[in-house]
Amino acid sequence: MRIILVGCGKIGVALLSVLVAEGHDVVAMDSRSDLLETMNDRYDVMCVSGSGADCEALLEAGVEKTDLLIAVTGSDELNMLICYLARRQGAKHTIARIRNPQYNDKSLGFLREQLGLSMPINPEFLTAQEIHHILKLPAASKVETFSRRNFEMVEIRLKEDSPFVGHKLEDLRGRFKAMFLVCAVQRGNEVVIPRGDYVLEIGDRIGITADRVELWKLFKTIGLAKKQARNVLLLGGSRIAFYLSKLLLNSGSNVKLIDTDKATLHKFSDVYPAIETELGDGTHPEVLQEARLQDQDAFVCLTGMDEENILAAYYARAQHVGQVIAKVNIDEMAKMAAQMGLENVVSPKAVVVSVVLRYVRALQSSMGSSSIENLYQLMDGKAEALEFIVSNEAAYTGIPLKDLRLKKNILIAGLLRDRKAIIPAGNDMILPGDRVVVIAGQQRLNTLADILL
Repeated sequence: MRIILVGCGKIGVALLSVLVAEGHDVVAMDSRSDLLETMNDRYDVMCVSGSGADCEALLEAGVEKTDLLIAVTGSDELNMLICYLARRQGAKHTIARIRNPQYNDKSLGFLREQLGLSMPINPEFLTAQEIHHILKLPAASKVETFSRRNFEMVEIRLKEDSPFVGHKLEDLRGRFKAMFLVCAVQRGNEVVIPRGDYVLEIGDRIGITADRVELWKLFKTIGLAKKQARNVLLLGGSRIAFYLSKLLLNSGSNVKLIDTDKATLHKFSDVYPAIETELGDGTHPEVLQEARLQDQDAFVCLTGMDEENILAAYYARAQHVGQVIAKVNIDEMAKMAAQMGLENVVSPKAVVVSVVLRYVRALQSSMGSSSIENLYQLMDGKAEALEFIVSNEAAYTGIPLKDLRLKKNILIAGLLRDRKAIIPAGNDMILPGDRVVVIAGQQRLNTLADILL
């Protein structure tokens, strides 16, 4: 596909890297020529210097023959204008980063229609949703949902006392009396799609798929069932904190916010009167103690500084807070946080990359015998979980799964049929209309047919 990317900030660079790796013809646009030189040297892509709101610059980038334009500059209004102009000049699809809460309410549908916008993306709201999912299932470090939340995939780290350790995967389901599947394992830097004879070890990071009821049954059996966080302490009055506060309050949680800026605290109090606020620097232990950190079910670090988030999260972990989550955008910092034992790290940049990648793959698959409904990057991007909807014309339907010749590092992790989740066995078949969840390691799938040899 031919894609124009406008805005080469942190999220723009992350998107550019993934889109180039996927084999797309990408044009980078930015008004800062020094950034474009870096992009050209690093990724060998065509670069156009200028504003995305400049019609002549868009024409120079080839907007009239572009399949998709993505605008991720620092201004919501500029992103919307760029997408509007691109559509008028021939771009088939457009994506705009729109972060301001005032645009992400009732007016967003109107703006989307009037601008011809294919998809708005809000990194902060998407990140808040991801954090909220983790807070609802405290034992997991990552939670992804499929088929309108009827089917879930969670990631957990195996500790010394885990009953999974030392057992073959083929023995687990009978041992714990729940319908689930271990679909991916990260051991060190290696990620595998395991076979039944794979033996789990301490420190493994595993992905488990199941429907919500079976997943909760499993967690109760293995001692990981914990009540979702009711008392949540937020550090940093960021946009993510703004969206997360609404989600938490709507689900019945008590929310307390620490920030160094009095005006920010007043803003939160005006919008959310139920929030308790405290003025202070949350990286200082005495401030956290005053906010009664030890009495919280969860502590979420959302300042604009990765270092501060990691430092505060590490302190909270040492104080035995039940659940600790840190926002970390820089990849190197995220690796450092993991080495320090911080398992719950979220990145707005990674969330946006997954959403855009899902949309791009869906565009490519829309003419095939299956379409992509969901796509998530797993295990630090080393594997993917995809949900396909099967059409009536698919050639691989009605065949037992044991008779399908699958490529290496591919696993059919779930069949979703008439709102029922099926953990598939060899005699199960894919039928027209099914939603099929596939786990793929180190390969790119555009259609469900791509899993076959």
